[in-house]
Amino acid sequence: MPDSAKLIFPEIYAPQVREMKGEKFVWDSLRQIWLVLTPEEWVRRHTIAWLVAAKNIPALRISQEYPVNINGQHQRADIVVIDDFAKPYILVECKAPNVEIDNEVVMQAIRYNTVVQAQYIMLTNGKKLYCFEYADGKYRAAREF
Repeated sequence: MPDSAKLIFPEIYAPQVREMKGEKFVWDSLRQIWLVLTPEEWVRRHTIAWLVAAKNIPALRISQEYPVNINGQHQRADIVVIDDFAKPYILVECKAPNVEIDNEVVMQAIRYNTVVQAQYIMLTNGKKLYCFEYADGKYRAAREF
């Protein structure tokens, strides 16, 4: 586990971690693959577990590394939650615990959301979590989604 393993999320996630050739990997049960265990991936795994267990979002509605094409450049949103109508509902940007959620991170999520058009964006580094709702052409701080 990363040095900064203690996150704000409830301890509902029991990761499967293994080491191969001196590198740690974590199991992604949604995509059924082993991923390199980086600090950002540690946050993403916990965020997904929290969305499923605490927010009752069906795992099948969670898309990871959601493709976002901005001015011909292929980028990816960390997590996008799809609603009942197969439209993006929440865009989640995860950062490593040592990365501050600053204006640059907010602007990155807003850029992605100009393409994705989710109603909510959520930003987390595992230590802090921010949620914004997009309505009437503006982003407002939101307590819940």
